[in-house]
Amino acid sequence: MSRKGKIELMSPAGNWESLRAAIDAGADSVYFGVEQLNMRARASINFTLEDLKEIGEFCNSKNIRTYLTLNTIIYDHDLSVVKTLVNAAKENGITAIIASDQAVIAYARSQNMEIHISTQLNVTNIETVKFYSLFADVIVLSRELSLSQVKKITEAIEKEQIKGPSGNLIEIELFGHGALCMAVSGKCYLSLHSNNSSANRGACVQNCRRTYTVIDNETGNELLIDNEYIMSPKDLCTINFLDQVADAGIKVLKIEGRGRAPEYVKTVTQCYREAIDAIHEGTYTPEKVNEWMARLETVYNRGFWSGYYLGQKLGEWHNASGSKATQKKVYIAKGVHYYPKTQIAEFEVEAQKIKKGDKILISGPTTGLIEKELKELFINGVPGEEAIKGDRITFKIEERIRTSDKLYKIIPNPDLQ
Repeated sequence: MSRKGKIELMSPAGNWESLRAAIDAGADSVYFGVEQLNMRARASINFTLEDLKEIGEFCNSKNIRTYLTLNTIIYDHDLSVVKTLVNAAKENGITAIIASDQAVIAYARSQNMEIHISTQLNVTNIETVKFYSLFADVIVLSRELSLSQVKKITEAIEKEQIKGPSGNLIEIELFGHGALCMAVSGKCYLSLHSNNSSANRGACVQNCRRTYTVIDNETGNELLIDNEYIMSPKDLCTINFLDQVADAGIKVLKIEGRGRAPEYVKTVTQCYREAIDAIHEGTYTPEKVNEWMARLETVYNRGFWSGYYLGQKLGEWHNASGSKATQKKVYIAKGVHYYPKTQIAEFEVEAQKIKKGDKILISGPTTGLIEKELKELFINGVPGEEAIKGDRITFKIEERIRTSDKLYKIIPNPDLQ
């Protein structure tokens, strides 16, 4: 349920680094996949069945809700896997299952697991909400609705007192930030048609993100297309009208990005955490929006647009390859040792150079994500200004680092220079 009347902020967790980064940045809940049968089976590392116990214990100890995605289409040979995953989720205290296939919904319901209806079911009206209220407590609406349409649904839920199996009013969830697909609510067959790799089974090869040439087969004439990336939408961003999103009556705001890096998860979660809190406190201002937008632009993005929430009829398409982030990370070093008494971290430089004053990022499955400026730097045991490949560097840091950690340098994105 929502946190003290605020919108619940749900963040993606494609791996341990991202999960910890999301929680550290202020997420109320995290969603993740386990090995297969989720819509990011190819794009993210995903957790294993054995990880569920640790995920449940770790998140429950911090009062973080956990959602297991089981939202692909399901074939007969998948049914035993579905039961295994649902049973393990229940046994390990996972909060809910995000589902779209009736087989998953029915089995999870039979095990008294909380169910969230995935956007893949394309819920667009109150009668469909009533139907799924028989099985689910949270419903993710279609991405193609406007906020005025969303508000009519949330007002009807309140007026008609439409409740889920828990006995509480149905909660409506919306996507708030991240990648959008050319297909209706994510259902696409392009990848299956071209590569025999089904997006609806979590194996999209993202061929819509490429450039294409359109040729008239009869004349051989090539059509001139101003935007070469005619099937690749810009990323959704709602932070600049989040007050209107909140006014639509939603209870959960979802950040997309299980296939993106931990620093993306941390930065986006932090910005939306601050924005949700500001709306709740009455301090949401254009000045703050501008500052959040600048921070969001530092991590991976294809440019931003408002989706269809403000009534726009046509999509806005990406006009370049890859990210438009204003910053990028460059791998520098691996963790060697941490001296807890003196709070000194030691790394071995394996690539590039690093100097005093650089902005760094440290990530690891247990450490999560740490960002800081190198205000002091010791190279091979003595104070120095710049280290190169093969050097051992040490610096003071309160957070414990581990040998599995990697150190990156944050630099301006040269592709935008």
